[in-house]
Amino acid sequence: MATFLFDEIIFGPVKSRRLGVSLGVNLLPEDYKFCTYDCLYCECGWTMDSNKKIELHTKEIIKTTLELKLQEMLNNSEAPDNITFAGNGEPTIHPSFAEIIDDTIELRDKYFPKALISVLSNATQIHKQSVVDALNKVDQNILKLDSAIDSTYKLINQPKAPISVSKLVERLKVFKGNLIIQTMFIRGEFKGQKFDNTTDYEVESWIELLKEIKPKEVMIYPIARDTPIDSLVKISEEKLDSIGAKVRKLGIETKVYS
Repeated sequence: MATFLFDEIIFGPVKSRRLGVSLGVNLLPEDYKFCTYDCLYCECGWTMDSNKKIELHTKEIIKTTLELKLQEMLNNSEAPDNITFAGNGEPTIHPSFAEIIDDTIELRDKYFPKALISVLSNATQIHKQSVVDALNKVDQNILKLDSAIDSTYKLINQPKAPISVSKLVERLKVFKGNLIIQTMFIRGEFKGQKFDNTTDYEVESWIELLKEIKPKEVMIYPIARDTPIDSLVKISEEKLDSIGAKVRKLGIETKVYS
């Protein structure tokens, strides 16, 4: 199926099902995906295995580009609901991520103080204290947890470096509840292996991890855009709602996107 890359540092604003009017920030290359995961459902396609030198924009260029866009939006009376770090892979990979967050907070406060700053991350870089500190500064620290079961997690997310779900959860607990867990519920098949993270066993195991992590919010959603493979199945709204109801019983704010 067709996928796409973001070909600019700043993109949008776009209307997001989760984030409202969202101005996107892409800290990664514009011509290929640079990520620590290779998720089967990623709208940006497959993560490139390349020996070429990775070239990332400097924090100075990113700040200048963002400020120009915010000035333009202010002149047009076009206020964003969110300034969202997403783009072609994992934003926290950028070596200047912490400084970029500080710059973004400064610019947000200057131009659109009511806008939220959100980061969509797979949580693989939160072993770095600078990344943890930066994520604790943003309004919406949105971190991925697609399965509580190692075999399912590895199949769906295809991590580039070995990491267990238990290790990932230990890192997520460092935020002491100052995070939002996002989970893609999905079923399908890849290279002859079937998977389904909506089974009773999968969901109950995932809920047990939520009890440990204690996020302030959970976002539940199905595939909504094109994916690298065509063997994925979109989960029904009814099924997602039933999962969301179980999370709400924990007293956690839960949003279901269908």
